[in-house]
Amino acid sequence: MGQRKGIGPAVRQAVEYDLVELVRLRALLFENLGGHFFSPASADDDWLDALAVVLKEQLTADAVRILVVDGDGDRDGDSDGDRGLAACGIATIEQRLPGPHLRNGRIGHVIGVVTDPSYRRRGHSRSIMRSLLDWFEEREVARVDLYASAEGEPLYRELGFTNHPDPALYWRP
Repeated sequence: MGQRKGIGPAVRQAVEYDLVELVRLRALLFENLGGHFFSPASADDDWLDALAVVLKEQLTADAVRILVVDGDGDRDGDSDGDRGLAACGIATIEQRLPGPHLRNGRIGHVIGVVTDPSYRRRGHSRSIMRSLLDWFEEREVARVDLYASAEGEPLYRELGFTNHPDPALYWRP
């Protein structure tokens, strides 16, 4: 799938050149989520280097899709022409064991959709999500999971997401 045109902003597959901006947007995602779980007080910025390494590895992985929307102007107002990225979205596909509720065992995960604050309310997240959902359908994913921020939840519900039937718990070693 190339760029989607004619339906909102043009969405494209991320490339290595986008890594710095992908890291910036991903960091922004955690700043906006807040709370101790997503932004622990003991955290430092070393995770950003690890993120850059993993993103670079994942750019061409079959089970990962990283989509972006390019910015359309000078993001910080200093006239240096830095367009940057307006938004990005990352999705993965995981192969689990098939079951009666998961016919082929293929689960999609939307890992994060984030828009730079100066580009919000322009349809970027919607365009990225529609492209990711198309990608999941092409790969016959049986279910797509995501965690929604309060701000993003109305969009996801409009796109057909509902409350998850599985009780979720987590454990950290």
